Amino acid sequence: MSLNVFVNFNGNCRDAVEFYAEVFDNQQPQIMSFKDAPQNPEHHPLPEEAQNLVMFSSLKISGSDIMFSDTFPGMPYIAGNNISLTVVDEDVEKLKTYFNKIKVGGTVEMELQETFWSKCYGMVTDKFGIPWQFSHAGEERN
Repeated sequence: MSLNVFVNFNGNCRDAVEFYAEVFDNQQPQIMSFKDAPQNPEHHPLPEEAQNLVMFSSLKISGSDIMFSDTFPGMPYIAGNNISLTVVDEDVEKLKTYFNKIKVGGTVEMELQETFWSKCYGMVTDKFGIPWQFSHAGEERN
């Protein structure tokens, strides 16, 4: 199990990730844009302003995985509240237990569910206002 940091940006994530990669002597990072993700026909089409925004990127900095994304258009971005803690584990039952405990008194942003990138993923803001993400560390979904 690991506890990672996830940082959201307001449209300048690509620049930030490339800058951090240079600062910390990382290779050129892989960056997934929102347009690169499979589109769900049950949802509205992807807005034009979201096409090239970063959906996901990550860097290993001093032994820690730091994950990055742009905030989706229309979602609130508040500097200082743009960092969440991310629990990554191979044990789905552990993720469910942690998620169900931490959501008490908090606000569930996304219930635990299977996504195209994770067997089990969910987001919650705890009763203290701390945003958390829970993600399965096993095989990726395509």
